[in-house]
This record gives sequence, structure tokens and C-alpha cells, in this order.
Amino acid sequence: MRVSDFDFELPEQLIALHPAEPRDSARLLLVDPRKGLTDLHIPDLLGLLNAGDVLVVNDTRVLPAELRGTRVRGENRANVSFNLHKRVDAHTWRAFARPAKKLAVGDRLELANGQANALVAEVAGRGDTGEVTLRFALGGAQLDEAIKSHGAMPLPPYIGAKRGVEERDLVDYQTVYAAEDGAVAAPTAGLHFTEKLLQDLTDKGVSIERVTLHVGAGTFLPMKVDDTEDHVMHSEWGEIDAATVARIRARQAEGGRVVAVGTTSLRLLETASRSGVLAPFSGDTDIFITPGFQFHTVDALMTNFHLPKSTLFMLVSAFAGMGVMKNAYAHAIREGYRFYSYGDGSLLLRAE
Repeated sequence: MRVSDFDFELPEQLIALHPAEPRDSARLLLVDPRKGLTDLHIPDLLGLLNAGDVLVVNDTRVLPAELRGTRVRGENRANVSFNLHKRVDAHTWRAFARPAKKLAVGDRLELANGQANALVAEVAGRGDTGEVTLRFALGGAQLDEAIKSHGAMPLPPYIGAKRGVEERDLVDYQTVYAAEDGAVAAPTAGLHFTEKLLQDLTDKGVSIERVTLHVGAGTFLPMKVDDTEDHVMHSEWGEIDAATVARIRARQAEGGRVVAVGTTSLRLLETASRSGVLAPFSGDTDIFITPGFQFHTVDALMTNFHLPKSTLFMLVSAFAGMGVMKNAYAHAIREGYRFYSYGDGSLLLRAE
């Protein structure tokens, strides 16, 4: 399919720079391919979900993975910054570098805001489009703690470029159920949930199940091809264990719907369902969902409003129908819904 088929005009003022306060006060657009559109708010999920349904959330935790520091090459020093986007092993990350042209394999990096030797790495490799491989002296949990101490929250470029990172982003850009360190971008549909809303849903009989998919910065990369067939999807690590699969399948057998919170949860569930039935999964997924994809597990998707010509707008078009989603986005723009990571939400029912 042509990437241009997924384009639309979005007024810049609809890009949300801060989340709604409180976070569950955001608007919610119900998109039902059979019945049309309904303007609601996040707490209305209580009336939309039924006892027996399964709400699947992504419990990844965002690391403050934007690092700034100095490249050291003999007596020569230069300021550099990095956005970590994929963990390779206990000591190694892939990262997008700025400016990448100042870096060479073997360069020493001091990345702790001027605190010499507190967080040291070496450029272990270079890739395309400004990507480098960084090998840190620290590893494992020690490295994670050092990144948390010295890094800044990696806000999406369409937010960070307009207002910079604020102290409140450390809380705002993290779900209330975040538990597993490893993401460098938030699973943003989950930002709408509060502890109270989750408890209210549980009290109603909705099961809350956790999976983990570590969101990478590749989710923000623009598509640079004209045809979706030519796009190489970034990979992300995810896991859904056997006990979680068993509980979800038991609810399905009783007639409960599987409701994915966010495209990340959906991508992991459908990766784990490629055989036609949900099964345990652990590893990298580069699943690329476009119209014509056969869904096996997810019945409804809660998600925010996405960028034009993005892989995520392609995913929602595959899920609810391209015409349905173009109409839904046109409605959202007319009605002043707030877009992107800190914006409003939608609940999409799967097209037949």
C-alpha cells in the first residue's frame, strides 16, 4: 500500500504538550465500525467493559534514556547526546547520537552531566541514520541505576522540541503500573489510568493482565519509503508468560473480550498468536500490522491518536478499517481532541 494513503492534515495546536489533569479526565472516542462514533471520557470505560473482559496492559517502565556528555579522543573533546533505544546485552545499548558525525568506533564517552567517570561508555559500532552501539563499563542493574541517575526522560520529539523536559515528566510519562525497566518511550494509552480506575474495573469483574514490551525510540522514526512493502520495522523485546496466557484463554473461553491497552500490548498479543491461538512468547518482535492483517486475539484496542503516515495509524486502520479510522480522525480534529503521547484516547472495536 502507498504510505501517502495514510496521510491527513493535523492542526499543530491539537498536539498535546502536557497530559490531562487528573490523567483519567481525558476524552475518549469510542469507534465502533458498526455503530459509529461516540464522544466520551476515560471513566466511561466502566460502562464500556463487561464483567469477564480482560484488560491487557504493558507494564514496561521508561528509563530516563536521554544522556548528554562528552566524547573524548586524546586531547580532543566534544559535546554529544544520545537517546538509548534498544538494549543489546547487560553492558550494551543501541542509541541515536547527536551529532553522530563526531563519533568513531573506539571513542570514549563520559555521560554523567560533567561528573567525570561516573558513567563511561565506548563507541563499539556505527550504523545508519545516526545510530551507534554503546558499550558501558557498568552492566545490568548497576547500569540501569546509573542511567536513571544521569539521564533525562526521552520525550517524543514533537513534545521535547517545543517545551523541553520538565521535572513533572518523570511522573507524567510513566504508567501507574510500570514495573519492568527497559522502555525508552511510554506505552502512552496506559497513561490515562489511575489506581482508582483500575480498582473500579477490577471490582466490576474485569481482569487486569500484565505483559511486557519494551518500547523503543524507533516508534518515533518517520517512514522513509513510499510503499509499506519496503518498510523495515524496528524490533522490540517482549514477553507474555504461560500463566498469563492461561488466564486470558480461560476468560476467552467464557466469552470475555480481550481489550489491549495500547498498540504495544496489541503487537505483543498478536505476535504471540501467530499460530492462530495465543501462546507464551519471549523475544524480539518486528511485527508490522497494515490493512489486511488477520487478528487472532485482540477484540478491542484502547489507544491515543497517532501521527499521519505512521506505522501506528496503519495499525489502527488495519484493526477498525481504514475508512472508519479516517472518519474517526476527521471527527477528532473537528471536535478538538488532543493528539499524540499526552493527548486523548480512543477505544476501537475490531472490524469484522
